[in-house]
Amino acid sequence: MPEEGSQYTTTKVQPKDFTSGWLVALIIAGTGLTLPILFLGSEVALGVGFKNSLWAFGISTLVLTLMCMATTVIGNRSRLSTYMILHFSFGRKGAKIMNFIFGITLLGWFSVALELLAIAVKDTALEMLDIHLLGWPVIIVVSLLITSTTIFGIKSLEKLANFAVPILTVFLGYVVYKSMIGTSFQEIVDFVPKVQTMTLFQATSILVGSSILFPVLMADFSRFIYNDKQSLIAVLGITIGFPVALLFSAIPSIQSGEVDIIKIMKSLDLVLPAFILLFVSTWVGNASNLYSTTLTFSTVKTGWTFKKMAIVSGVVGTIGALLGFSEYLFDFLDFLGVLAPSISAIYIINFFWVKKQQYNLYEITEWEFSALISWGVSSFITIFTYLDVFQLTHAYFIDSFLLGGIIYLILKRKEVFNS
Repeated sequence: MPEEGSQYTTTKVQPKDFTSGWLVALIIAGTGLTLPILFLGSEVALGVGFKNSLWAFGISTLVLTLMCMATTVIGNRSRLSTYMILHFSFGRKGAKIMNFIFGITLLGWFSVALELLAIAVKDTALEMLDIHLLGWPVIIVVSLLITSTTIFGIKSLEKLANFAVPILTVFLGYVVYKSMIGTSFQEIVDFVPKVQTMTLFQATSILVGSSILFPVLMADFSRFIYNDKQSLIAVLGITIGFPVALLFSAIPSIQSGEVDIIKIMKSLDLVLPAFILLFVSTWVGNASNLYSTTLTFSTVKTGWTFKKMAIVSGVVGTIGALLGFSEYLFDFLDFLGVLAPSISAIYIINFFWVKKQQYNLYEITEWEFSALISWGVSSFITIFTYLDVFQLTHAYFIDSFLLGGIIYLILKRKEVFNS
């Protein structure tokens, strides 16, 4: 087990706790085979049509993959958590600001997943047992299960992922096959909604926002992996797992016209097996969210143990679910697309070109104003491109990444260009 249950929050991971990149890839893929991502895949497909949804799936996956490839190597070579890595880019106090933002956004995603899982439980109870359940007790019970899992750390997540993800992948493939019976594939390909509820750009932005924290927080997983090559294998969880999950939800939704996964499964007479597998996979994915949330808040509130922080974070996230946070899901994802990409750009440049791939604890300062200014200015400008006041690349999440990196390079040009 990691050091006294602290999950190496502020220290380097030791070789005795190294693991395979394939196992981490399964964990990451498991977050795609969860209700929130499947919900988004359905919404996008029904909103823009099949062909446009393929473009949205592909572009968003490419953006996330390229960013993750850089940050996973940083985590693997440094063996440090994201928060400790951010110390070198933003300083001790600056890193706490970044982590507070991460913690809040991760809790938001945790709340959304809890709500969708509670809906699935209620729908299944109604369909299978004709029982009407209240939503709030279901949310509380599911939250208790997820929180207890998270307390045991990354190893317990691996065990759940090893069981759930392969089975669910095969099952969803079967769902796609069964949903195609009586429907030609060409009909699916040619599907265009009568009224588009979103543009291709909006669809791509939502999908990028749904997983944009992965590049930032990839180090929390890759620091446990054996070597560089294995850590890049872990990125396949995004490169392959993300678009496959979206496609597996898009086709049945187009065929049925439904977004609610349990209602789709009802039309295929697969409610119970679908519920069991989706429940387990969403449990794994949301435990992963809470794991990263706990790591981030543990470094803001340094006096608390990992266990205590996991419990408190779980309680706060549950309150968010009870208050109906999912109503703000798309706005929430847009918010992440504005703030998060520039952070990745800054700490990529800091590790490879400013620190020359060498982190020394004695070099950490209280504040790193170059990084904070770069992040603040890039986020401020990106807000305007997001609101269409003016345009740069016509993709605000790319604006955020490029602006953050360019401004930071300019401010740190002496360190970057001096050997």
